[in-house]
Amino acid sequence: MNHHHDNTALNPTTGGPESELTGELAGELAGLAVEPPPSLLDRVAARRVHVPGPLESVQVAFTDQGVAFLRAGMDDAEFAAEFRARFARPLLPAARPPAGLVPALRTGRLGGLRLDLRGLSGFEADVLRAAAAIPRGQTRPYAWVARQAGRPKAVRAVGSALGRNPVPLLIPCHRVTRSDGTLGEYVFGAAAKERLLRAEDVDVDAAADLARRGVRLVGSDTTGIVCYPTCGDARRITAAHRRGFGDLAAARAAGYRPCERCRPGDPHPA
Repeated sequence: MNHHHDNTALNPTTGGPESELTGELAGELAGLAVEPPPSLLDRVAARRVHVPGPLESVQVAFTDQGVAFLRAGMDDAEFAAEFRARFARPLLPAARPPAGLVPALRTGRLGGLRLDLRGLSGFEADVLRAAAAIPRGQTRPYAWVARQAGRPKAVRAVGSALGRNPVPLLIPCHRVTRSDGTLGEYVFGAAAKERLLRAEDVDVDAAADLARRGVRLVGSDTTGIVCYPTCGDARRITAAHRRGFGDLAAARAAGYRPCERCRPGDPHPA
């Protein structure tokens, strides 16, 4: 075989019809090199970035649809392994976080940040939507989330759905507490849950005291309205006018009506 001839055939600067064809091919390849089409890997891969947040070592994976996964306290290998196990997609490093992510983590409010929650069931999406509606600095029991999600009797399933929340901190499952008033479990642990709530100015100690006393709702004897203890309206009730109740039925029996902001309700309405 004449290797010299083969090499000139691939050289677009030499004359002849064969070199014209290879010249066109080289031009096309050069064009591809300048503006490569998205590769299969690029299309299926999510991007991973480290960001500052209220907990240590926050890592986020995002797609072109939005933020898909968030974890704290993991090293890179652990994060990648959990992401792949859950989403069966590769991860590539990102140069920068998506717009709005860092402010959302700083303020505890989503703002315009987009989330990619395509892997969730309808029920899971409803549960996370309800949790996302809990204001910063307030808490709601699992039973409240179940009612807001349209499944008032599915309290245990709500707990499971919140445990699978792919984007904690952004969807604030740390603001969901047990129906007895205690803080309950959290994907990053009970200590992290308490720290996050304290950072949002939730009076965790007062909540624990109410839980020990069996007080689930507090009302104002001047307005006749009863609230969850962390509701903004409840926090304005002075001690002289505050009344505690074990449940909404007891409050109604005393002539109180539920707050329209925090919407306490019967855990299992008929």
